[in-house]
This record gives sequence, structure tokens and C-alpha cells, in this order.
Amino acid sequence: MRARRTPVPGTLLALAAILASFAIAALPSAATAQTGGAGEVVEPPEGAEPAGLTPFDHQGMWIWYVDKSDGGKIARIVSRAQRYGIGTLYIKAGDAGDSWTQFNPGLVEALHRGGLEVCAWQFVYGDNPIGEAKVGAEAVDDGADCLVIDAEGQYEGKYASADRYIRGLRKRIGANFPLSLAAFPYVDYHPSFPYSVFFGPEGATVNQPQMYWKAIETSVRSVYEHTYLYNRIWDHPLYPLGQTYGGAGRKSIQRFRRFAESFGGLEPSWWDWQETSGAGWKALGADRLKPIAGYRPSFSHPILRKGSRGDMVVWAQEHLRSAGENVPVTGLFGKLTRGAVRGFQDSAGLPVDGVVGTTTWKALLRYDPVRYLWGGRKPKRGTRASSSAARTIPPSRPLSASLPAKGYEIDPGPRP
Repeated sequence: MRARRTPVPGTLLALAAILASFAIAALPSAATAQTGGAGEVVEPPEGAEPAGLTPFDHQGMWIWYVDKSDGGKIARIVSRAQRYGIGTLYIKAGDAGDSWTQFNPGLVEALHRGGLEVCAWQFVYGDNPIGEAKVGAEAVDDGADCLVIDAEGQYEGKYASADRYIRGLRKRIGANFPLSLAAFPYVDYHPSFPYSVFFGPEGATVNQPQMYWKAIETSVRSVYEHTYLYNRIWDHPLYPLGQTYGGAGRKSIQRFRRFAESFGGLEPSWWDWQETSGAGWKALGADRLKPIAGYRPSFSHPILRKGSRGDMVVWAQEHLRSAGENVPVTGLFGKLTRGAVRGFQDSAGLPVDGVVGTTTWKALLRYDPVRYLWGGRKPKRGTRASSSAARTIPPSRPLSASLPAKGYEIDPGPRP
């Protein structure tokens, strides 16, 4: 998302509660949604997509504020979604450790009656990971069909927080609940961002990078090629997140949809409802578009070699350890890592050059990465711990976690 993280003010929520007894039409989104729009919901159209698809497999639209999306009128939201081919709504449910009351069981139930899947998304910072985990779990308890982690620049370098957040969240929502990460699209720009934790064991199983081509000041084709190249190493389904804000035109939105077909056909979602123009809605509602004629995407992987640094190296080292190589997880590709890569290549029958390219990546990704507990606790003061036990205490982050971002393709925004 963009740099607009202002949480729902407590004073406004209090005012909404007072107004509830006087006029339903005057309520802000949270209270309007709580009523569920009873009697207003449009029934699902005939020929709706068959059951069995995940929430991510429908074209989606993101909602930041419900009350600014068709005035918070549930019937209008459902009707527009049906008219323009939207099957899943992603609605903001929390910011840091604060839940947003606009996401609630009444809203979810009303949208479900309209034939829509409803996913919650929360913006996280890493300062209070357990509190953030509780907010995510609360949205799941409210009936969300999936949960999206929106983590951006505020989370760079915070491996321990990411570890505690993921463990705390999975403890509360279960190991199999649909969970995705919507983060920066250009992995190589963010060497200290803990992608390896968010996509590691127990983490998100779906990738929704924010591929806002116009905001990044590039072309639709370039944003696809760059994003897919570097995100391929996570080995997770990638559902493109495109933009309808900021003057994105009808032709470029349709082109984004066509490139989604060229790169595997997984449905995109869009940021965001309240800023989508009439032309934008029509571009979303056009019949399923064909892939780009004559275009063949590359399926290569990024190359790591001696001197490489960052979270991609962390990911490779965790896989090397899982494959039986004795290599420290530092995020720095030095002599030890090069030796481990050569050893792995030799045992796997690959050309031995000490470089992690596409062939080596494919072989490594057959192994599950080692679960590294960056958020492990140190012994309490006054307790006796042997020197061997002390040595097993993991660091709170890899050495690469101090690396600055190479650039911000999307403005991470100030913390509110």
C-alpha cells in the first residue's frame, strides 16, 4: 500500500457509536458494516465461479476505508463488485496493535451473502509483534477467508520481530489458514527485509507483491519482469497486486491483466476501491483478456556469488543447511558459503562453480529451508547455562540485516 497509514481515530469511533441510535445512514464504515446492510445485499449472479478456488484465485479489490468505498453501502459495494468481476475484497482490519472496527462479523457476513470472499489485511511495523499477531487473529475470528500481512519499510532489519509475529500468528490462526505477504515487489532493493522469515516455515504461503508500475515510474512489462525474477526464489504462488490509483489508465490496467496471463494466469488484485475511476472499473470488468501476443517470459532466477549480501543469501544459506551443508546463516556470501555451494553442487551432480544460479536454485528449493529462530530467548538473569547451551542461542538477526535499502521503488511512508 502507499504511505497513508492513519488509523481510525478513537474519537471518531466513539462518535460513530453515539450516532448509531439516530441515523444508520450517517454512520462511518465500521458501524455501517456492523449492521450488515440487512435486506440490501444482492444475491450472487448465475454462473458464478465454482467452489474450491481459494480467495486469492478471484480478481480482488483492496478497501482502505469502507466508508469511502461507495459510501460504505454494502449493497452498492456488492453490486459494483459483481458488475466488474471482483470476487474477493481485501479490507483493512488493523494497524500496528490496533484493530479497526470497520472489519467485523456483520460486514463479513453481509459480503458473504453477496457471494464475495472477504480477506482481512493488516499493516505491521514490528515494534509490537505479538500485539500485531493478536490483531490478525482477531480478524480471522471475525470470519476472514484469508489474512494478508502488509509489511514494508518499517520492518526492514527486524528479523526477531518477524519471527515472533509469524509464530504468534500461526499459534492463533492455525498452520493451514490462508496467509499472504504484500510487500515491496523489488526484493533486490531491500537486502535487510526479512522475506525469508515471512515466507519461511509457518509463514505466508502466498505472495502478493505491490507491483504499482505507475508509482514506480516504469512500464507494466518491466514491473513484471523485475518482480517475478527476484520473487521466484520464494517458491510461492505469486498473485500480482496492481494499481488503479494515481492516474493508471484503462489501457495500462488491461495490459497489466494480460501480463498476468502471460506470467501464469493467477488473478491480480487492485489498490484501491476508493480511488478507482469509472474507466478503471471498466478495465477490470472487461472479459478475461488473452496473454500478450508473442511474449515469452523468462523463468530464470537471480544469481548469487561470492560478495553477494542480503536476505536472498540468507534464504540460500537456510536451504544449504537443510541440504546438509554446514554453513552459517549470515546473509553474507563469503568463502564458507561458496564452499557449501560447491559441496552441494557436487553432491547433486551439478556443475561445480560455487555460484547459485537457476539450476542450483531449482535443486536447493527442493529442500525446505531450516527454521531459524531469530526471536529465540536468551537465558534469564541468574539462571545457570552451560557454555555449550549459550552457544546455541541464535542471534536476533543476520549480519546482512544492517544493510540499507538500495532504493524505495514504492515510498514506504512515515510512521503515523
